[in-house]
Amino acid sequence: AAKMPAPTMEERKACWGARDEFWQCLDSHGDDASKCEKLRLSFESRCPQQWVKYFDKRRDFLKYKRKLETEGYHPPEAAGKS
Repeated sequence: AAKMPAPTMEERKACWGARDEFWQCLDSHGDDASKCEKLRLSFESRCPQQWVKYFDKRRDFLKYKRKLETEGYHPPEAAGKS
């Protein structure tokens, strides 16, 4: 794959802004991505592909971490019984 030039500061700000808007939308809709499609598209169009992948992983990680902090740790086998 061709190496993408590093994004300029402006491009980075646009990317982070789009990500923050998308994430806020997800937060306010209980992670229903279908409600946030426009923001998702603008996030994807403003950020390099690798960044999108990275931020998606990061969001999953942050959600998981927050869940642990609010609910405490539950062993996986207890998950289905809630």
